Amino acid sequence: MNITKLCCLFITPLFLLFNSSAFAYIEQDTAILRVMNKAAGKTQKISVQVNKTLQQDGLIITVRNCKKSDPFDAENFFAFVEIYTKTEERIFSGWMNRNEPGQTPLQHDAYDVWLENCK
Repeated sequence: MNITKLCCLFITPLFLLFNSSAFAYIEQDTAILRVMNKAAGKTQKISVQVNKTLQQDGLIITVRNCKKSDPFDAENFFAFVEIYTKTEERIFSGWMNRNEPGQTPLQHDAYDVWLENCK
């Protein structure tokens, strides 16, 4: 085996190991969501624990995961949220991203919901 192949076998895994921190996330226990009731004209900040369900203003909200970016990266928060109406119609299921609130919020006729933080 020549020296070039030997170096590649040892250097490549080290590079991947030290470069993988850009994709690290820190799991959190609670999502902080902002809920806007358009009909009532009010906005509330609510806390929902991961894998718990909360009923708020006609919505049933479950947070499946909440995480923040690595402390060495730009601060960002992500949460996987499921939202149903009281009639059990699913109106949202997906990831919310705090730094891109316009891309993945719940935008419904009566409600808007977006992620503020994970703690």
